[in-house]
Amino acid sequence: MEKTYSPQSFENEIYKTWLDKNYFRTDPDSREHYSIVMPPLNVTGKAHIGHALDNTIQDILIRTKRMQGINTLWVPGTDHAAIATEQVLVKAIKAEGLTKEGIGREEFLKRGWDWYKKYTHVICDQLKMLGVSCDWTRLAFTMDDNLNHAVRHVFCRYYNEGLIYKGKRVVNYCPSCKTTISDNENVHVDQNTYLWYIRYPFADGSGEVVVATTRPETIFGDTAVAVNPADEKFKGQIGKDLILPLVNKKIKLIGDDYCEIGFGTGAVKITPAHDPNGYEVGLRHNLEVVNCIDDDGRLTAIAGEFSGMDRIEARPLIEKALIEGGYLVKKEKYKNQVGTCERCGAFTEPRISTQWFVKMKELAQPAIEAVKTGKLKFHPKRYEKTYLNWLENIQDWCISRQIWLGHRIPVFTCENGHTFASEHDNPTCPHCGSTKLSQDNDVLDTWFSSALWPFSTLGFPNQTEDLKYYYPTSTLVTGYDIITFWVSKMVFSGLKFMGEIPFKDVVIHGLVRDIHGVKMSKHLGNGIDPIDMIEKYGADALRLSLINGMSAGTDIRYGEEKAKDAKVFINKLYNASKFVLQNLDGMKKTELSKLALKEKDKWILTELNDLIKSVTKNIDKYALGVATSNLIEFTVAKFCDWYIELCKVDLYGEDAERKNVAQNVLYYVFDNLLKLFHPFIPFVTEYIYQELPMHEETILKTKFPKKVGAGNLANNFNKVIEIVRAIRNARAEYNVPDNKRTSLYIMLDEECDVVKENIAEIAKLAFGTNAQIVKQQPQEKCVKLIIDEVKVFIPVGELIDSEKEKERNEKEIESLKFEIARSEKMLSNKGFVDKAPASLVEAEKQKLEVNRAKLEKLLNN
Repeated sequence: MEKTYSPQSFENEIYKTWLDKNYFRTDPDSREHYSIVMPPLNVTGKAHIGHALDNTIQDILIRTKRMQGINTLWVPGTDHAAIATEQVLVKAIKAEGLTKEGIGREEFLKRGWDWYKKYTHVICDQLKMLGVSCDWTRLAFTMDDNLNHAVRHVFCRYYNEGLIYKGKRVVNYCPSCKTTISDNENVHVDQNTYLWYIRYPFADGSGEVVVATTRPETIFGDTAVAVNPADEKFKGQIGKDLILPLVNKKIKLIGDDYCEIGFGTGAVKITPAHDPNGYEVGLRHNLEVVNCIDDDGRLTAIAGEFSGMDRIEARPLIEKALIEGGYLVKKEKYKNQVGTCERCGAFTEPRISTQWFVKMKELAQPAIEAVKTGKLKFHPKRYEKTYLNWLENIQDWCISRQIWLGHRIPVFTCENGHTFASEHDNPTCPHCGSTKLSQDNDVLDTWFSSALWPFSTLGFPNQTEDLKYYYPTSTLVTGYDIITFWVSKMVFSGLKFMGEIPFKDVVIHGLVRDIHGVKMSKHLGNGIDPIDMIEKYGADALRLSLINGMSAGTDIRYGEEKAKDAKVFINKLYNASKFVLQNLDGMKKTELSKLALKEKDKWILTELNDLIKSVTKNIDKYALGVATSNLIEFTVAKFCDWYIELCKVDLYGEDAERKNVAQNVLYYVFDNLLKLFHPFIPFVTEYIYQELPMHEETILKTKFPKKVGAGNLANNFNKVIEIVRAIRNARAEYNVPDNKRTSLYIMLDEECDVVKENIAEIAKLAFGTNAQIVKQQPQEKCVKLIIDEVKVFIPVGELIDSEKEKERNEKEIESLKFEIARSEKMLSNKGFVDKAPASLVEAEKQKLEVNRAKLEKLLNN
């Protein structure tokens, strides 16, 4: 082994060996199976710290199940990230002096595929650095032919069953990307803006209604003003005509429960084309839908003199016109949350648009029942509420996007006007036989293909052996931020097309934030690159630092110091391995049940049993942070600090039989410790394991530890530990350095075999020159320790320097006398006793009593 722990010297080589020997590869067989599909990563992206956490959790589960002899499949995959990739390509084309439209769809798609082929390996290579043990021979991409076939098959099933339709609705639209975007891509950010209070005069001159808005530029699309019909403030006014400011046309004052009495002015401008709530109100009242903002985010001709102006840039000019027309009542500063495009940062526009939708009510109900009946479980359980709340209040799903990259909507219209969906390219019209067809220009929302991920990656719609054996999968690991956008879609899709939930357990983890709890972002510059951490501290240190102490479903505060601390621990494990390896020469491998085990051996094996039980239980219930804490605590506080020191007595002693027992127990415990640690820190455990005698081909194919088979392991060794700790504590009180050893006299009130058996161990661990069992208390002055039926005597003269101790005592006596005098003076002061808080007076009395007792003890010594 290398003299010092240097992960950079072996991690890449170990991973290459794992790949070369196909250790991650699997196929259906007669065994129980455990399968996971990796949440697909953006093919053009770069692994961030959240990816590292997500994939470390999955890898721990997969490695554990593999070692337990279960057929494990972990399917890796990437997502085409259509909007993000299209943006990058458009910029690249623009740099060449070209446009997307100018080069045409076919050439643009060709460039897209070239881009995917060039960058698909980047994020996968980064995951390999992390040590993920997925089956790379099954790497899936959402645009692969078989996955594209699955997408078209599902679309056609929905379409032919009447679950897909084309209709108008208010959607999130990005004027920069020129497409609708999903709710999760529409990121709301705080913005310091204004509330404009605008007068809407009654047409008959009888008064006015004042409306507050953050978007005066949408006034041109207003088709009503709404108030609550029960609001006394507007009694007798509902149904009257108002004059729309700047447009000078009549609109109605309507009554609708959407308006909240007492909120703001009580009146709301209704703009059906640019507000989802306004659209719903408009449907209820049969209002006109007026689109006043176009695809480029510019005002349309309906805005008159403002036509063609950017919607944001037009605001000050519209404000000026409102003032000049006498419509602006006031303007107030206001902090508002506005939607922005996750990809480009532009302000999104809620706008009415003709899009493709999936009817959701029918699909949602079985997905709701799956959780309510306990068939599908969330860990932690509290996240069921997020899932159910979204499905129980679900709206139809907008699935169309106005870009070119992605799965093109497979809807065709023939020259005779017949419209149909087809799974195949270049189909024939089923209605008239025409082959002159035009295909819909839009592509599908990326989530449409992601929703099929658990079964499309296994061969669906073909009934493959993989699909029959590995579906439904076992566990899904993901962040809480995409429960509604992805998890729910996979569940209803799996139930619809496979008749089964896609996974049994959903393991939710939190977001990785910076050390102060702030979300990591490029803008703030507080992000941590996992690849940097791997290059500095090793993949194992990164993995351990993310998992150790993690609480399921809770955000993690993370800083580089955590990776550094994890490496310090792994270095301790590494050094322990060197001690073990250096002391196994000449070992005769023997079954534990055939060895003459001493109490200390039984103690460490009992502790190992408890560890195996705890780690296994916590992995099974996804409490991985608890499992790592248990492993670290055992390694440091039981194995290194105690057993390694204890077994030195036998390893370096003259008794060959005892040496062999110590070697066998040391080997057994450490071998099992490496196996328990392997799912968490795979590289260093494999590296050390290959150095152990009698090792198998690879640690990842060994059996995960089970209960120690060594007969009756009942022991009373904790008594020895208590004695050693008591002696160490006494030495600490007297500030005795570790290099100063003392005599130890031990007197037993009753027979205590464990003490007699471990007298040499007590001497070694308690810094004794020797330890003796005595019948009576020594004559010399000693510090006396009582541990139940055991008394320990330590000669005072050996513990301390008499002159220095006398000097220290004299100083402490003077200090105590001063404190006692001060307290007595305060407590004799009637003003203090009567006026000070009772708790303060009581505290002073207690301090006086304590100091008097300390002084008496010192004076009597």
